[in-house]
Amino acid sequence: MEFMTYLVVLAFIAILASLGSALFFMMKDGADGKRKTSSMARALAFRVGFSILLFICILVSWKLGYIQPTGIPAGK
Repeated sequence: MEFMTYLVVLAFIAILASLGSALFFMMKDGADGKRKTSSMARALAFRVGFSILLFICILVSWKLGYIQPTGIPAGK
């Protein structure tokens, strides 16, 4: 269970770092007449990849029994 906590925290940090680097590249690229690069798109693609990976890890952990649902009924 402790491993899953570290994995989720690490994934959230990676997602936030990717968003931060995309913001940096958005503000930096094209300034002062320089040519725009694809760095921002690459950073956002990494963010999407990290998000999908986190979702898959949570789903697999639930299926393997590492994490349990809270017991709150769905739809209420």
